[in-house]
Amino acid sequence: MSKRDLYEVLGVPKSASDAEIKKAYKRLAMKHHPDRNQGDKDAEAKFKEINTAYAVLSDNQKRSAYDQFGHAGVDGSAGQGGHGGGFGGFDFGDVFGDMFGDVFGGRGGAGKRGGAQRGADLLHKVELTLEQAVKGDKITLRVPTLVGCDSCSGKGTADGSKPESCSRCHGTGQVHLRQGFIAVQQPCPQCRGAGTTIKNPCRTCHGSGRKRDHKTLSVTIPGGVDTGDRIRLTGEGEVGERGGPSGDLYIEVHLQDHPIFKRQDSHLYCEVPISFATATLGGEIEVPTLTGRLKLKIDAGTQTGKLYRLRGKGIKSARGGSTGDLLCKVNVETPVNLTTDQKKLLSSFDELILANKDKHAPKENSWLNSVKSFFEKLK
Repeated sequence: MSKRDLYEVLGVPKSASDAEIKKAYKRLAMKHHPDRNQGDKDAEAKFKEINTAYAVLSDNQKRSAYDQFGHAGVDGSAGQGGHGGGFGGFDFGDVFGDMFGDVFGGRGGAGKRGGAQRGADLLHKVELTLEQAVKGDKITLRVPTLVGCDSCSGKGTADGSKPESCSRCHGTGQVHLRQGFIAVQQPCPQCRGAGTTIKNPCRTCHGSGRKRDHKTLSVTIPGGVDTGDRIRLTGEGEVGERGGPSGDLYIEVHLQDHPIFKRQDSHLYCEVPISFATATLGGEIEVPTLTGRLKLKIDAGTQTGKLYRLRGKGIKSARGGSTGDLLCKVNVETPVNLTTDQKKLLSSFDELILANKDKHAPKENSWLNSVKSFFEKLK
């Protein structure tokens, strides 16, 4: 056994978890594997060393003995099982199955047998107005997809012939590959995992049993949907190969910008301009809602930015729950294009306000006092 510290060999701290040790081992094993470094004696030696380290540190009992007594606690045990070089005592299939699983379609690379294969799922995005999303609607979509071939009825064969058993995989749909001590299986490259081949393919679809076309669908949009919501239409995706079942179609909702409202979950927001006089004296104004106009009472002395909440005037989400609220943010509009008489009246009004600013403009008066105090401190 290597006398280097086993944690150092794998490049992990002594506090490393089992998952961290396994991850480090997989990375180093792939890097120094003899099949990837043919003729490189150093790589072969490192590969044996990291396997020896992993054989100990992946076994809880051996790791505990090593932590207590060092190499003396595990010498002679890491290579047990007659394999030598640290290859006994643990399952390589578990480790390398994880490595090759994604590449070959899952552990062992098992493919699907039989000619019929499920079609792919499709994603189609639609833009809706806020009104459509809130109330629900029925829309018509034209979706590009793969449909069954009319010429061969989706079978992929011409003149009524039948598929034949694949000569390479003998109908299993899988082939086995061996790399050193690693054995993996993957879908047969000749028949692509189908287990059968077509000697006389359909001239229209070239043996796939499908052709590219468009599908027109009528889709019901439920009320309360929001941007990012998806509606699943089972069996409306691409048709499967050689008569296989169709995939699903997902309709993804995106809301168009609205000229008045902004939506956040089940709530609606809108900005409402009010006159200087209304903000000062108070009064009633009309505000829009999704169901019509509504009277809103403005308090006297209202400042720009104040929010008025109209409960239950928002949206009822498609996911359920209570109906949201409508929040109206008021903005005091400054008068523009004043006549001479209007300017004179406004100047006279301003003088009256200035005469008793602490009463009529408390915020401005407080701010000015703060500014005055600030500059006095700078002196």
